Amino acid sequence: MALGGDGGRRNTTALIVRVSASFLFCFSAANQPCTNRKSSSPLVHLASSAVFPLQGNVYPLGYYSLSLNIGLPAKIFELDIDSGSDLTQPREHLYRPNINLLQCEDLLCTVDDQCDYEVKYADHGSSLGVLVKEYFPLKFTNGSLLSPHLAFGCGYDQKYFGLVTPATAGVIGLGNGKVSIVPQLSHLGLTRNVVGHCLSGQGGGFLCFGADLVPSSGVIWTSMPPNSMGKWYTSGPAELVFGGKATSVKGLNMIFDSGSSYTYFNSQAYQATVTLVRNDLEGKPLKDATEDQSLPICWKGIKPFKFVRDAKNYFKPLALSFTNAKNVQLQLSPEAYLIVTKHGNVCLGILNGTEVGLGNLNIIGDITLQDKMLIYDNENRQIEWAPANCNKLPKSRTVAIIAR
Repeated sequence: MALGGDGGRRNTTALIVRVSASFLFCFSAANQPCTNRKSSSPLVHLASSAVFPLQGNVYPLGYYSLSLNIGLPAKIFELDIDSGSDLTQPREHLYRPNINLLQCEDLLCTVDDQCDYEVKYADHGSSLGVLVKEYFPLKFTNGSLLSPHLAFGCGYDQKYFGLVTPATAGVIGLGNGKVSIVPQLSHLGLTRNVVGHCLSGQGGGFLCFGADLVPSSGVIWTSMPPNSMGKWYTSGPAELVFGGKATSVKGLNMIFDSGSSYTYFNSQAYQATVTLVRNDLEGKPLKDATEDQSLPICWKGIKPFKFVRDAKNYFKPLALSFTNAKNVQLQLSPEAYLIVTKHGNVCLGILNGTEVGLGNLNIIGDITLQDKMLIYDNENRQIEWAPANCNKLPKSRTVAIIAR
């Protein structure tokens, strides 16, 4: 069963995460495996990158999206970026297949006849559909304009949590499964099997397929465990650091998920975090704002806040210290775990994952990923990050084209 769902991205009051579809189930009426076929050699070897500007924010929208061209002639789809999902899928009725269903001979499918999928989400949403192949017109950083033929999901029966249709036209899966967009581009020799995103705390940012925009210095990284869960981007165990001091919150295996607006801890870790924050606020001029339902825990000051920076001096920085590597920490400044609502209150953007059906899973969501260049390096099995100005696209380090 896949985890997550579109519900976590609809608004900031819905306490649902979309860790999203990470397992793809293909089946046919006969449900019989097809004969294995040898992989064909990639036709083109460019090893460049494709870069996309992003729209959106953590609050009040609750998602970051890109505009992607699909088909010839191209139609533009605004898709929610989701590193917790492999499958790219526009919402039903927005894309109509035209004799381009994925068949058995395609290596992305392992069944007879057409390749169907079923995805179930933790917010009780679901999607049934078929895999199709379509042209994706892309502009690469080396100046090439190409339209690779890529597989994605075409849903014909999609259910959403609370029956609310998501704001975007669908989801672009950035996971590391073979049906994900970037591994397909890598197989064709068009990019490295690397995904990077930079989410601006002021809104917007950029996304990169390939390694051209990976910073040449200042990058911190942690390895993805060999037994990492499913196809998610997971870290080794981490310990929560509060105000520079170690805490009792340990052993947190984190999933990096740009498909989740907020960061989620399991119930035990969440309660311990809330206690640390509340105890540290004693004697400070903040009061509980229980009337503000934007998030579960909010505070009001002497006067309304306009930005997180107005309230940040009341809160200590957090960090996640990864215990499988020496001196490797993901820093969480107050901007990385707080929001200011339309009511002028400051709210905790770390939520109780167990309460919303995530069990013992722990999620690093958009709020914590802001103003950092995040790199998912599937070739070296590493998750990397560095502080970055996500409002400005860095210069590409593209090398010369190598084509066949």
